[in-house]
Amino acid sequence: MHGVTLLLVVVVLLAVVFDYINGFHDTANAIATSVATRALHPRQAIVMAAAFNFIGAFAGTAVAKTIGSGLVQETTTTQAVVIAALIGAIAWNLVTWSAGLPSSSSHGLIGGLLGATLVAAGTGAFKVDGIVGKVIIPMIVSPLIGFLGAFGLMLAIYWIFRRAKRRPLGRAFRRIQVLSAGFMAFSHGSNDAQKTMGIITLALFTAGVIPDVSVPVWVIVTSATALSLGTAIGGWRIMRTMGHRVVDLEPVHGFVAETTSASILFATAHFGIPVSTTHVISSAIMGVGTSRGARGVRWGVAGNILVAWLLTLPAAALFAGAAWIVLRLVGIE
Repeated sequence: MHGVTLLLVVVVLLAVVFDYINGFHDTANAIATSVATRALHPRQAIVMAAAFNFIGAFAGTAVAKTIGSGLVQETTTTQAVVIAALIGAIAWNLVTWSAGLPSSSSHGLIGGLLGATLVAAGTGAFKVDGIVGKVIIPMIVSPLIGFLGAFGLMLAIYWIFRRAKRRPLGRAFRRIQVLSAGFMAFSHGSNDAQKTMGIITLALFTAGVIPDVSVPVWVIVTSATALSLGTAIGGWRIMRTMGHRVVDLEPVHGFVAETTSASILFATAHFGIPVSTTHVISSAIMGVGTSRGARGVRWGVAGNILVAWLLTLPAAALFAGAAWIVLRLVGIE
C-alpha cells in the first residue's frame, strides 16, 4: 500500500510538472499574435493569458474524461504506465521547446499514454474507436478547419471593410484583439488543462482512490494552477516563431486567427475532443497569411512546424515506451 501511495504521489507531481511545462510551452498559442501586432505588451499579455487559462480550466471535464477513460483500457493501466506516459510527454515538450518549435503538448501526452500502454499491455488495451474518433480524425480535420475558417473570415473582413482607411481600421482591430486574445486564452485553458486532469484522474482510479473516472475538484484546481503558473513564465522561443517567423501579422490578422482558433477549441472541449491548440492556432495563422496570397506565408518555417506535428505522437510514444522499460527494470510496474 505504501508503494502504491508513493507512486501515486510521483504521478501527481509529474503531472503538475507536465502541466507547468505545457503552460510555458503553449503560452505562444494564446498571446503570440496579440504581442506581435502590439495589441498587448508582452507582460500584459502573459498576465491576461495566465488568468484566462486558469478560469477556462473550470469550463468542463469532457476532455479529461476522454483522456482518463476514452483511449486505453483502465484495467490495464498501472501507475508505471502513467508515469512513463508523463515522462514521454515532458521529454518531447522540452525537446521541441529548446528548438523553438510549437509542437502539441496534447498529442505529446496522448502519444506518451499510447506508447507506454503498447509496451506494457499490447494493442489489445487500446480503445480503437476513441483513438480514431477523438484523436486521429480531429488531428487531421481541426487544422484544416482552422486554416479554411481563418482564410474565409479574413476574406469576409477584407470585403466588409474594403472602403475603410487602413490606419483607423488597424487601431480599431488592435483594441478588439484584446478580447479575442482573452477568448483564446480561456479556450486554451478549457482544453489543455483538462488533459492533465484526465491523466491524474486515471492514476487515482487505477490506484483505487476513486470509484470511477470522475474528476475530483482538487484535481481541477491543481491543474488550473499549474497551467496558469507555467503560462505566467512565458515561452519566448516559441512565441517568436508563432508571432513573427510564419506570417507578418497586423491586428486584423491576429483577431481573425485568435477568434477562429478559440471558437474551434471551445467547441471541441465541449464534446470531449482533445485537439491540439498548437495545430489549430498555427493553421489559422497560415490561413490569414494565405489570404494575402501564397507569398504571405513563410512556407519553409511552416514546413518545420508540420514536421514537428507529424513527429509528436510517435516520438512521445517512443520516449514513453523506453521510460516504461526502464521503470520495469528497476522493479516498478
